[in-house]
Amino acid sequence: MITATLRMASLRMDIGKGIISAILLASFVQSTALRAEPLSDSAPLDRGYRQMYNLQFSEAHRTFESYAVAHPDDPMAPVSDAAAFLFSEFDRLKILQSDFWIEDQPFLDFHKPPADPAIKKQFETAIAKAQRLVAVALKKNPDDANAELADTLRLGLSADYLALIEKKQMAGLTVVKQSRQEAERLLARHPEQYDAWIAVALENYLLSLKSGPVRWLLRMGGAQTDKTVGIEKMEITAEKGHYLLPYARLLLAVADLRNHLPSHAKAKLQWLAKEFPGNRLYREELAKLN
Repeated sequence: MITATLRMASLRMDIGKGIISAILLASFVQSTALRAEPLSDSAPLDRGYRQMYNLQFSEAHRTFESYAVAHPDDPMAPVSDAAAFLFSEFDRLKILQSDFWIEDQPFLDFHKPPADPAIKKQFETAIAKAQRLVAVALKKNPDDANAELADTLRLGLSADYLALIEKKQMAGLTVVKQSRQEAERLLARHPEQYDAWIAVALENYLLSLKSGPVRWLLRMGGAQTDKTVGIEKMEITAEKGHYLLPYARLLLAVADLRNHLPSHAKAKLQWLAKEFPGNRLYREELAKLN
C-alpha cells in the first residue's frame, strides 16, 4: 500500500512538472523570422490584447467589456476577458519570469501565494459565460470557427489556471487533453486558425517529457506524446498566430534560455519589448541577458 502510494505521488509530480515544462518549454528550435502581423490598435479585440500584453489589465477589461456590449453573442469577448484575468495573476505571482522557469523546483514550492479569490471568481464567471455562448453559437452553426476557437482558448486558459495558479496538475492535464481535441476539430476544417495550433503543441510537448512507461500509458488513454509535432505546432503560433502570438514568442524565448541560446532569446525579447513597451517583463529579461 505504501509503495503504491509513493508511486502515485511520484507520477503526479512527474506529470505536474511536465505540465509546467510543456507550457513554457514549447521548443528548442533556432530563432525564426518574425513575420506575422502585429496586433492592431483599431480592432477592439486586438486593442484589448495589446493592453493585456502591456500589463494594462484594467484597460483591457474595459475594452473587452465594451466589445461584449456591442457583440453580446460573441464568445471571444468573455474568453478574452478571462485571459486578462489569468495574465494579471501571472504578473502578480511572477510566473512568466525566466528565473521561475529555468529550473522546475520553484513550481514545486507550494508556499507560493495562493490564487486571488476575487480574480478566481471573475475568471470562472468569464469562462462559464464563454462556454454558454459557444454552445449557443455552435447550435446555430456547427462550423462556426470563431466559436470553436473561443472554446479552444477557454479550455487552454482553464488548464493554465488549474496547473499554474491552483497547482492542480492532474486536473490541468485532463483539460489540456480536452483543449487539444477541440483544437484538432477546429483545425481539421480551418487550419488557418493559427492560435489553435498552440493547444496541439501543448499536449504533445507536455507528454513527450514523460518517462517511456508513462508515455506508453498515456498513449493507451488516447493522449499524444510526439515532441516533433509539439515543436512544429508551437512554431506556427509563434510565427503566424494573432492573439496568442506574443505569448508563444515569450514561451520560445524562455525555451531558448533553457537550451543555452541567449542570442535567440534576445531577438524574440527585443521584438516583444518594442511591440509592448508597457511590459516591464520584457525589458527586465533583456537586462539580464545584457
